[in-house]
Amino acid sequence: MHHTVTLIPGDGIGPEVADATVQAVEATGVPIRWERVELTREIIEQSGESIPDYVLESVHRTRVGLKGPVTTPVAGGFQSVNVALRKRLDLFANVRPVRTLPGLKTRFQDANIDMIIFRENTEDLYAGLEHEVVTDVVTSLKVITRRASERIARYAFEFAQRVGRRKITAVHKANIMKLGDGLFLRCCREVAQEYPGIEYKELIVDNAAMQLVLRPETFDSLVMPNLYGDIVSDLAAGLVGGLGIVPGSNMGERHAVFEAVHGSAPDIAGKGIANPTALMQSAGLMLAHLGEQAASEKLQSGITRVYAEGKHLTGDVGGKATTKEFTEAIVANIAGSH
Repeated sequence: MHHTVTLIPGDGIGPEVADATVQAVEATGVPIRWERVELTREIIEQSGESIPDYVLESVHRTRVGLKGPVTTPVAGGFQSVNVALRKRLDLFANVRPVRTLPGLKTRFQDANIDMIIFRENTEDLYAGLEHEVVTDVVTSLKVITRRASERIARYAFEFAQRVGRRKITAVHKANIMKLGDGLFLRCCREVAQEYPGIEYKELIVDNAAMQLVLRPETFDSLVMPNLYGDIVSDLAAGLVGGLGIVPGSNMGERHAVFEAVHGSAPDIAGKGIANPTALMQSAGLMLAHLGEQAASEKLQSGITRVYAEGKHLTGDVGGKATTKEFTEAIVANIAGSH
């Protein structure tokens, strides 16, 4: 069976890690037709649209996208491409697996971290409802709805049940935001009652951040509103080596976009030293979503073996390999598993 996937390489190091990832996916033997669409900061600034119509049209056709980083300006300029995609395609669940890679030196390399973070992706402060009341006084509205809260909670529990996860922790600040986070927490509690086989716990977000640093190996799955999810998922990525390592997926009822969550790193673009691990692992999630579980496992095993061997790692994770050398090692390991 052939699959068609929208490929959005992005800018900066995006095209380099995207090309490397395509090679790794093709090494698994899964027949994919890549529908490549260009989306860069320059294109967005010239068009005046965070997501030009041709990008949306492609994802609507394929229903599956693989996306590299796109440069987003800070404190001004156009809306984040990631935020715009999630809103326009109703990609309500951001899913970030965070796992220790063997051989990778980190502060927590002996902890054997293996958790999944489920982040509500469409509302909260990311609704973007801001208003300057008077000069130098701004209000930003935090939007929490029952529909979105139930939807992400149910997605997390369904996912956990499907893959054999045993515990879900809801992360919140309902001790202070009793209405907004209180509603989110009530929805999580109600959904949890439908899944008696999964242990349900709750943690206030600041305590959760501390516990993640103290005892990351004790966490299984976490579900939380948008803003906390953004912060906590990056914190968790730091436990296993950083954003250059961890994969990400944005899931909707009709569409799915898999992405590297790191930045475009323009300072190293074109030097051939970028690390494609995050996008490769995201592609592994994509293959599983497409029903190609064996290929997904081959890709992940190839990545794991290259890290365990430690001979062909890029500079950001302590090695000296180029992007090309790292990719060739991944492909060779996948080929060896056939």
